[in-house]
Amino acid sequence: MVKQKKNSKILFISQEIFPYLPESEIANQGRYLPQAAQERGKETRTFMPKFGLVNERRNQLHEVIRLSGMNLIIDDTDHPLIIKVASIQSARMQVYFIDNDDYFQRKNTIKDDNGVEYDDNYERTIFYVRGVMETVKKLRWTPDVIHCQGWMTALAPLYIKKAYNEDPFFKHSKVVYSLFNDDFTKPFQAQFADNLLLEGIHKKDLTSISGKEIDYVALSKLAIDYSDGVIQSSKSINQNLTEYVTEKKIKFLPYVDTEDYADDYLNFYDSL
Repeated sequence: MVKQKKNSKILFISQEIFPYLPESEIANQGRYLPQAAQERGKETRTFMPKFGLVNERRNQLHEVIRLSGMNLIIDDTDHPLIIKVASIQSARMQVYFIDNDDYFQRKNTIKDDNGVEYDDNYERTIFYVRGVMETVKKLRWTPDVIHCQGWMTALAPLYIKKAYNEDPFFKHSKVVYSLFNDDFTKPFQAQFADNLLLEGIHKKDLTSISGKEIDYVALSKLAIDYSDGVIQSSKSINQNLTEYVTEKKIKFLPYVDTEDYADDYLNFYDSL
């Protein structure tokens, strides 16, 4: 009998996936890394936000009624969670989409037509990450590794290690965070830290961002704080963050300068 690799189930939480969004470093990795993992015998689940830019008809998205219908409360307001799914036939890969009319109906991703970042991006990232967590629980699926790609996934390590740390679905999951060259410029609103508080998350868990301006570096550091491993997924990334990973003594995979990076990534998962 062949001994099964210890990390056989991998959850990919992505900010962008090609072909649903235009090609970019994040979108390409969100598309091809899960396929490579599947081809190497891993079981995967892949998520992205259902940005308004995603063409539902062309990509044949449909709502999964049994997974939808839950409300997530953010800043004392109920926001319905809608789950959609589509398939990339050539890769035999399903993608789950987190949708909500308040956050994801506008026809862009994180900026408006004038290139101005949306004021509520901080709420959108909270909704997205919590939506993924609740959907994975409804799928009754227990990931061994959770790989987060793009700053919109930066809250996942915190939620997994604090709010969901006793949950049987996430209790033993290892969390990997990818650092890309994807800085945003508009800092999050002051109430962001308060909006993060959930059962299991206390103010002391947020000391790295409390009372500070929440810019790209601060948000990324929060992700690093609660990750088991960090991957440099862009050739050039913010130098503050590589220094912070070293300072925190977190397992780190430097940039893999080859198209066939998947084996390095999978070996990195197994090393955690």
